[in-house]
Amino acid sequence: MTRVPLAAGICGVMLVGAGGVRAATPRDCETLAKHGHNAEARNCYESLTQQRDPYLRAEGFWGLKDYQSANNEFRAAVAQADGNAMYRVRWGRLLHERFNNVDAEGLFKEALQRDPKNAEAYLGLALVSADGFDDSAITWTMQALKLDPKLVEAHELMANLALEDSDTETAVREANAALAISPDALDAMAIRAAVEILADRSPDEWLGKIRAVNPTYGEGYAIVAHHLILNRRYEDGVAYYRKAIAADPELWSARAELGINLMRLGQEDEPRKQLEMCYENGYRNAETTNTLRLLDSYKNFVTLRDGPVTLKLEKNEADLLYPYFDEEAQRAIATYTKKYKMTLPGPVQIEVYANHEDFAVRTMGMPGLGALGVTFGEVLAMDSPSGRKPGDFNWASTLWHEMSHVFILTATNHRVPRWFTEGLAVHEETQASPEWGDRVTPEILVAIRDKKLLPVAELDRGFVRPEYEAQVIVSYYQAGKICDYIQERWGADKLLDMVHSFAKIQTTPDVIQQDLGMRAEEFDKEFLAWLDKDVAKEAASFDEWRNGLKDVAMKARDHDYDGVLKEGEHVRALYPDYIYDANVYEFLAEADLAKNDKTAATTVLTEYEKMGGHSPATLKELASLESDAGDKKAAAATLNRINYIYPEDEDLHRRLGDLWLGQENYPGAIREYKAVLAMGPLDKASAEFNLAQAYFDAGQKDKAEEDVLAALEAAPTYRPAQKLLMQLEDSKKGTNADGHTQ
Repeated sequence: MTRVPLAAGICGVMLVGAGGVRAATPRDCETLAKHGHNAEARNCYESLTQQRDPYLRAEGFWGLKDYQSANNEFRAAVAQADGNAMYRVRWGRLLHERFNNVDAEGLFKEALQRDPKNAEAYLGLALVSADGFDDSAITWTMQALKLDPKLVEAHELMANLALEDSDTETAVREANAALAISPDALDAMAIRAAVEILADRSPDEWLGKIRAVNPTYGEGYAIVAHHLILNRRYEDGVAYYRKAIAADPELWSARAELGINLMRLGQEDEPRKQLEMCYENGYRNAETTNTLRLLDSYKNFVTLRDGPVTLKLEKNEADLLYPYFDEEAQRAIATYTKKYKMTLPGPVQIEVYANHEDFAVRTMGMPGLGALGVTFGEVLAMDSPSGRKPGDFNWASTLWHEMSHVFILTATNHRVPRWFTEGLAVHEETQASPEWGDRVTPEILVAIRDKKLLPVAELDRGFVRPEYEAQVIVSYYQAGKICDYIQERWGADKLLDMVHSFAKIQTTPDVIQQDLGMRAEEFDKEFLAWLDKDVAKEAASFDEWRNGLKDVAMKARDHDYDGVLKEGEHVRALYPDYIYDANVYEFLAEADLAKNDKTAATTVLTEYEKMGGHSPATLKELASLESDAGDKKAAAATLNRINYIYPEDEDLHRRLGDLWLGQENYPGAIREYKAVLAMGPLDKASAEFNLAQAYFDAGQKDKAEEDVLAALEAAPTYRPAQKLLMQLEDSKKGTNADGHTQ
């Protein structure tokens, strides 16, 4: 955004022109810069730095990009004129530009204490909020415009916010309002250009107008790039960031975004070059610094390729995770290739981060993320199971979610509204497994009860600029349920029809009218009626459930197991989808086991499993109950579910390997015993022996010999390994261990 209009009447240097000599102001310098007269602007700013007034010196140093000197002079100016609100506003704008939003916000608020009607202070608050896609950005901007309807930059900011929310009509209206006040409002022109590009129309008229005012105004291209990236058009966004730095090679903000987004396309060398250039020239915001650190950490990763799948895993967990991730990725690609009737143009790169902070850096600046995974075209990044608390998420479900994005973004050439691609991805999770996908959380129930769901035509806003704390989660759930409803009522092919319609850059209302045969408003009404049949009872009884759950938890704490069993079933029936911390299923199972009723405990935990319960400890307990009851097949299936939740468990793999070996599932047993070895077990001898036994039983005697020798190397007197080695030697001679000919 261009800078806020400067305080009038503060005279500085003397400018010489055709009209003679007159006193200059910081506004004169900015006007020169805005119109591309860079040498003259620099002379103007240099002259300001020679003035006696510290405020003028601050503006001069700021214009020369000597930010530290500007900061010092603003501090002096404020100290000399404590009551001057505008000095604080300008100082706040400097700090906002230099990545210090905390102090910037404080200065804007201090300015409002001195001048409650200072429109530019409200604009400053709006800019700070806009950085985090905070809904209050709109509120602050509206307040600024209420106080000063002719504040050009406030109109430009409102246009930008509206376009981020996919509200094209408001974006155009606000951009036009800015241009009506100031015909050289460059950011307004850039918004108009972005609107055209997002609609796949030519932006040449508006980009030409920008160049006519200032051919070096790279910020205009950067604004266009920002909106392309928000709409997941990463390659187009990169192209416009290149245009931005071509126009202004020292536009470090655009160069940094170029580097970050090249990384999102799977590159490393050029991103490092661009980001290092920014860092060396003093542009050291969090995104730039942290991304450079992330690039440095890539030496700890290994890249493994298998046909359409490229996996980038941290070396210390690659051996453990690779078989599971590769198998699931291959299965997802095969399923979606058939379902969406398309083939991806190239391999999919999957990056898995054991350190959640590294994943956070990878996704920094992206709105509305579920914070588990994110897709950048044919590159996706996600948390490793080890990067989260055990049972915190289902990594396989997340992988299927993100892989859906890869296909839908490709199928639509990245021309799909956020709500639809997110909703379809949530929908696909439960299609892959009924136990996966989003369950209705307490926050969602409250939102449904309080009628906070957005109309489908406005649902994108719930992902980008949430109005309440849980709205992003609610929006994911709502979008997924919309896709469930469409498939149930019109069939799965109708979802594919909508994919093709969105590829033609049609609006949500137009697609619903064309493909579903009704107006968006009618669709909202019928969808909500359908949803009510599913969750209305749970939403209406939410308070009763919450109070009941507290009571059951108290009884469990006091070991009142009869009370738990008496009240627990009723509480569970009120809200059976609740499978999160302190859920009734676990309280009931604990009570059943306390009363030695293992059958009842198995039944309730099986229901927990079917509802998508994902506590590894609870599922392992269920597997033990199933195994003790003689149902080895069910026990193995339960343990295998944990592999998709939290495979970082040596005991899990040993137990599952034993069960599968006993069921003659040799490939499964081999995989599990390999997982044990990948975790670096203390008892390496038994781990190597188990793998050798599985290979032997599977008829792979060469591999069995390798591992039995490894077992004996770890423990030379290990009797089971010695016996197996003898069996292997005898098999080579054509006899068994008893000396009989085979």
